[in-house]
Amino acid sequence: MENRDDTVTKHEHLLQYIEGLKVGTKISVRKLAKEMGVSEGTAYRAVKEAENLRIVITKERIGTIRIEKKPRNISDQLTFSDVVDIVEGHVLGGAEGLHKNLHKYVIGAMKIDAMARYIDAGSLLIVGNRDDAHSLALEHGAGVLITGGFGISLDVKNLADQRNLPIFSSRHDTFTVASMINRAIFDRLIKKKIMIVEDIVATKPKFNSLKITSTAQECRELAEQSGEPRYAVTDEWNRVIGIVNIKDMVGLPDDQSIEKVLIRNPITTSLQTSLASAAQHMMWEGIDFLPIVDRNRKLIATVNRKEVLQAMRDAQHQPQLGETFDHLIWNGIAEERDHEGRLFFHGFITPQMATDLGTISEGVLTTVMTQAAFKSTKDISGNDYVLDNMSTYFLRPVQIEDQIVIMPKLLEMSRRTCKIEIEMIHEDTLVSKAVMTLQSIEHG
Repeated sequence: MENRDDTVTKHEHLLQYIEGLKVGTKISVRKLAKEMGVSEGTAYRAVKEAENLRIVITKERIGTIRIEKKPRNISDQLTFSDVVDIVEGHVLGGAEGLHKNLHKYVIGAMKIDAMARYIDAGSLLIVGNRDDAHSLALEHGAGVLITGGFGISLDVKNLADQRNLPIFSSRHDTFTVASMINRAIFDRLIKKKIMIVEDIVATKPKFNSLKITSTAQECRELAEQSGEPRYAVTDEWNRVIGIVNIKDMVGLPDDQSIEKVLIRNPITTSLQTSLASAAQHMMWEGIDFLPIVDRNRKLIATVNRKEVLQAMRDAQHQPQLGETFDHLIWNGIAEERDHEGRLFFHGFITPQMATDLGTISEGVLTTVMTQAAFKSTKDISGNDYVLDNMSTYFLRPVQIEDQIVIMPKLLEMSRRTCKIEIEMIHEDTLVSKAVMTLQSIEHG
């Protein structure tokens, strides 16, 4: 039994070498292949994998640079490289500093002496064709974004290169680039809130696994030590080939290989899979255990249903960071209870929920009724649900500023599924109705 693969391939050795390079180091595929004694094809694949792992970036006309991998809990921070992509920019100098974080941006619509009070290290000055402002920002440790597509003087380029501070140009105007950056920060806040499998794995202690050559006795001993009922089984290259359950060891001789009771070709997932997707996958497949693998199907970690659901519950208690469209649509809806204590909802149709014709969008209408169903069923059972199927009837148009009432009615509920009817009413008239079947992600 093992909890890691001791066999280090050329590919893994290259990745370890790249990870050990100093942040800011330029990486050449040809030079890497020569130094490590491998083919250029092998070196190229390792560099691409390092990009996927977010430890290097590759920029046109600049090359590949080692960067610092940021924990997800600060993933809302943009690097200067991110900003170049966001504003469709062209790097003019200081490319070695593209990996640095952007802490804030300053719009340079002021005199040079006033500008100096707002610029500090890690900031980005957004300004037009002003050489004096470009130099001032670089001297204060800030990057520069030049709007309007203008270039720079040779002296400014040399200063940017000396200080490893990026200076780049965008064809867009100041208002547009500021809006682009704000939107990117907002999007990252939303992504930060959405937990992925990597968030669980990062906080877990080491996991246990078995090799295909392991015996029933080794499996029993591991179960006694760890108390876990299932284990991922790997081959000699640490690739997942199956799962073994401790209950299948009953009656097997101690020296019997676990290969005969192996559940082959198990469902696996990656570090970047969202927890909601992982939970839904486990529900649909009726499984409680997921091996986590990389692109080469090598085992990274394992998670079980209990860990996934607990992490999802914890995430719901975190402060709201960025708002998705579902949240924005639901913002105008209030909850109340009738005389029997059952939830119902009411609110107004806002302009953002309407089509060009002034009636409510059918997509928005569906979202409102779906959210009402999720909230009602969670209130009844305490479980979280995902939508299985839905039949919707649009009976009458609803306009901007119309007041609506949403009435859920539970039709049937079992341990795994729930059928619910949702009616939307305006001025005592039924305007829309939906019948939904939901699946609980709490049970297999």
